[in-house]
Amino acid sequence: MELRQLRYLVAIADERHFTRAARKVHVAQPALSQQIRRLEAEVGLPLVERTTRRVALTEAGEVLVAHARRALIELDAAQGELADMVGIRAGHVRIGATGTLGPIDLSLLLARYHERYPEIDLTVRERPSGDLAALIATDVIDFAFLSVTHEMGTELELHRLVEEELVVVLPPGHRCAGRKQLRLDQLEDEDFVYFPEGTRLRELLVDAARDAGFEPHIAFESDQVRRIRDLVSRGLGITVLPRSDVGDEDLLEVVALKDAPRRDVTLAWRAGRHLGPAARAFRDLVLAER
Repeated sequence: MELRQLRYLVAIADERHFTRAARKVHVAQPALSQQIRRLEAEVGLPLVERTTRRVALTEAGEVLVAHARRALIELDAAQGELADMVGIRAGHVRIGATGTLGPIDLSLLLARYHERYPEIDLTVRERPSGDLAALIATDVIDFAFLSVTHEMGTELELHRLVEEELVVVLPPGHRCAGRKQLRLDQLEDEDFVYFPEGTRLRELLVDAARDAGFEPHIAFESDQVRRIRDLVSRGLGITVLPRSDVGDEDLLEVVALKDAPRRDVTLAWRAGRHLGPAARAFRDLVLAER
């Protein structure tokens, strides 16, 4: 079992496509396919299901990929430790982030990191918090900026960066505009513009509304804060956002929410995982900024 074969198998697991996987690991597609067949012959089990439409891992493939990821992570960490003796000159830091990070300016953090370590590759994936937690647990990404939910297990190391309250955002001229504070049950008959199912903010809104005795009617969905604000400003509904996501829009009314839910932005990584020099430098930069 060769390291390159494990890298090829992990690439297939990530891309679910032989050509894209080959491109990712910088080899020709026939060479990648040949090495996977050799690996399957060695382990005595099929690892990849091949059809005309899709590529999927078998149960044996999933097991091997989980171990391969960790083996490759440890190898990269060892190489990083050696590189650390002469400074951080190589590496790859993989980052996940939810669609809304409030006051956390991820682009600025990435720019500062790149300025210090220009030879380190950076990859960013945008996913809901639950998906990001799963990607960390399987070492697909190194870090995630996410909101903590009760479903997240103890396998994550968590460092809360910020916490903020949610506020009600209304179109101009709304019947509740101008009030200092609202209870959530006063919005029972409203149409909401909100994030899709699976996002932490959607979970917070639905749970709070149910505690207030109603099921919120989500009339429009978007995973972009700006579009949600635009739809509200056009009078298509109301929303509930973290205060930092309201922005400086002149076409919106903002009212405090009594007993408002609070959302966090937390930096997470897998507990017990050895972080190489490049990853440690990114973690230290983020924590120093807070």
